[in-house]
Amino acid sequence: MSGSRKTDQAGYEIVGDLFHRYLTGLILALVVESGPDKAAAVVHRLFRRQQEERFLPGLEKLGLLEESDAVACAKYHYLSNYLGGVSVAFIPESEKKAWIRYAPPRWIFDGTAIAAIPTEVSRAMLSGWHANNGVLLGNPNLGFVCTGQTVDGLPGLEGYYIEEDQALAADNLLRFRYGESCPPVDNKKLPVLDSEEWPADRLLKVIRNYSMDYIRNIIPVMSQELGPLVAQGILYRTGRKIGMQYSSAVQTTLGLTEPIEVLGALLAAQGDVVERDGSELSQLSWRLMSGLESECTPEWMDGLAGLWEGILLAIEPDLRLDLVRRLDLGEDAFLWRTSGSGRPKGF
Repeated sequence: MSGSRKTDQAGYEIVGDLFHRYLTGLILALVVESGPDKAAAVVHRLFRRQQEERFLPGLEKLGLLEESDAVACAKYHYLSNYLGGVSVAFIPESEKKAWIRYAPPRWIFDGTAIAAIPTEVSRAMLSGWHANNGVLLGNPNLGFVCTGQTVDGLPGLEGYYIEEDQALAADNLLRFRYGESCPPVDNKKLPVLDSEEWPADRLLKVIRNYSMDYIRNIIPVMSQELGPLVAQGILYRTGRKIGMQYSSAVQTTLGLTEPIEVLGALLAAQGDVVERDGSELSQLSWRLMSGLESECTPEWMDGLAGLWEGILLAIEPDLRLDLVRRLDLGEDAFLWRTSGSGRPKGF
């Protein structure tokens, strides 16, 4: 299945938005179903996994290898989040001290979700990523100081990378000093990306990939931290709720209302090869989990399927979505089949 450039852009936009909402929903579900400590453990491992996969290659891709470590780290957060559609400011104070500020609204704790995120879950994001940059750079003197979090009622998550004169102990790589304040942000001095190198359609694709990467990594992390079956249940139940909640937006953005067409467009928009035969869809690839085949278990897609079910159930409440052939079990494709009388299962 393929479409026009306008259709592709609509698909990138809605897939990026949908996976963004799914991520927020999963974090909230973890807080409610597994408790704040377990939710924080998942978030820590998620951001550490993301950091180890993306940080060093990202420094090179963004042309930051010649910067001092503190400045490179702060500028990386500004540029990578800017590309992902997240509001972040960057303020270099010196070669050894550089600030970042994630302004409200916080992207990951979307909308009113900010009111339900415990402080330890937000701190886990920083311990997973920001505290580990110096480790990957081979600079034991580099740490991160957080001076405020939005979840604590302060005007933005802010802090600075600082290179000290001596090596930092492991428990000092991340510190909290709420008495300090970020310097004023001069938006005119923030780096600007070349519009010719980063046209609008490329940025939409980057935003899609940004959201997909979080889901790509939180699924195996949840499976490891909670066990495959518990993770599958949370992924599935949360996915159904998020899918139903945003189904109308999906239909409007795609300009489609037939369930099988909606599903096909979403799978194609996340980068997969899809073929339709009546009420069946063959998904010939799984771009979301490409490269993770050795880790993959059936529970991953069984959990994720709840998201697709939720979207389609909001269109036709009696619809049934079955997965009758499985790429993750060595078959040639995921074969999705829609039929009637599909009242909720697994509840």
